[in-house]
Amino acid sequence: MKIRKAQKEDVPFIVQMLANDKLGRLREAYSIPLPNQYLKAFDAISTNPNQELVVIENEQKQVIGTLQLSFIQYLTYQGGIRAQIEAVRVREDYRAKGIGKKLFLWALEKAKQKGAHVTQLTTDKKRPDALQFYKSLGFVDSHEGMKLHLL
Repeated sequence: MKIRKAQKEDVPFIVQMLANDKLGRLREAYSIPLPNQYLKAFDAISTNPNQELVVIENEQKQVIGTLQLSFIQYLTYQGGIRAQIEAVRVREDYRAKGIGKKLFLWALEKAKQKGAHVTQLTTDKKRPDALQFYKSLGFVDSHEGMKLHLL
């Protein structure tokens, strides 16, 4: 298995994974052809040096997982960098095989290389299995997160 930077031709597979759960079905618009807003977003992500969108592929070079790693520069922590992990997905037929853990270990190493002092993520409270997985990797639920949807 190989983790690599996502390419434009990977976007339909990534969006399909994002849409393949009870919450994703409510917010994603997976179809072929893929709605153009996903390709525009990919272009913005792929040209931003503070964004890492990656996929993991199997031996047949099929995309079986993805995650996005964002680096946030701020003034607190003496000008520290915070790494944010988002949109972690593993194709349904590859779950519970260590793929997610491999993606996370890659992301944590990349965050260390970038000089991040902390790596964070959010997960929906309706995803208890994901929460347990993140805890098994050493993440702790140390803060209370809040959202305000604008659209």
